[in-house]
Amino acid sequence: MGMLKEFKDFAMKGNVIDLAVGVVIGAAFGAIVGAVVDHIIMPIVGMITGGINFDSLSVKVGDAELKYGMAISAAVKFLAIALFLFLVIKAVNRTKKPEPPAEAPPTPEDIVLLREIRDALKK
Repeated sequence: MGMLKEFKDFAMKGNVIDLAVGVVIGAAFGAIVGAVVDHIIMPIVGMITGGINFDSLSVKVGDAELKYGMAISAAVKFLAIALFLFLVIKAVNRTKKPEPPAEAPPTPEDIVLLREIRDALKK
């Protein structure tokens, strides 16, 4: 029973639940960005480059077919996700209030006494 209770305590910590929510939202966000890239951005890029369908780009090496066009599409998806996340995080950081600077801890009494002695000796 001890291990089960320990697992429950671990699973119910705020960080684990936050991480789980983040993974689910990230997967949904990835699907949205994938659809935008596949159905909007890549066709526009294809029109600009003369009607090239990147997903069909491949090269035959022996019996294997290397589909490098899909790798290009995946790289564009990654860059789109990275750019969007950058913009979201930048916007969130702007809305946060800057934390006030922490007060310096009081000078220990022995240091204050040593400074007083030093100043008295200078005089």
